Amino acid sequence: MPLPRALDVTSSWTASVLRLGAGLRASHAGGPRPEQTLELYEFEGCPFCRKVREALTALDLRAMIRPCPKGGPTYRPQVTARGGRAQFPFLVDPNTGDELYESAAIITHLFRNYGTRPAPWWLRSDVTVPMGSAATLIRGARGVRYRPARAPEQPLLLYSFEASPFCRIAREALCELELPYLLVNVGKGSPERAAFRERSGRMMVPWLSDPNTGRELFESADIVRYLRETYAA
Repeated sequence: MPLPRALDVTSSWTASVLRLGAGLRASHAGGPRPEQTLELYEFEGCPFCRKVREALTALDLRAMIRPCPKGGPTYRPQVTARGGRAQFPFLVDPNTGDELYESAAIITHLFRNYGTRPAPWWLRSDVTVPMGSAATLIRGARGVRYRPARAPEQPLLLYSFEASPFCRIAREALCELELPYLLVNVGKGSPERAAFRERSGRMMVPWLSDPNTGRELFESADIVRYLRETYAA
């Protein structure tokens, strides 16, 4: 059941505060760029997945997100088939041939191959996981369980950054409906921001583009409404 808008935004802001600014800035951008798109199997409410998404924002990396909400019929079975177990996050890096479980291993891999320095200890460590779990609870476990939906023919496109409370609301809806999307991170200081502003007309996120319908939307509430009306069963 949808939350009242004020409560929805306030709880999402609180979730961002609990993460102490992680996923706000492209603080480690400038390393080598992957030639082929990274693939991340994850779900929005998972605190370990959250750490990996924070690393993607810090490194200013794009990734094809394959949402794996609990009960999802598509991507969870794919992870089990590829890696042998339904554990998340799961990263596929076609540039190096690596397929990795464990957030610490994934974050170390990302910083080693695409960063300019080693991964920060606090991002690799599980010390912040309790705050990530609290953020999920505050959101009422949104972005955790599957809601029946029809699959799009082509993945969607989302410009976002991890710490944005409004982007979180949009990502939760994408996850619950198991809609694959290309995530383009535009954290503060991101080199992607100039090109995004030229494409969309303003620096405001989330911004969703759906190649299946031609729709382009700002505003998290509009995006959530559109996704449910277009794809929810």
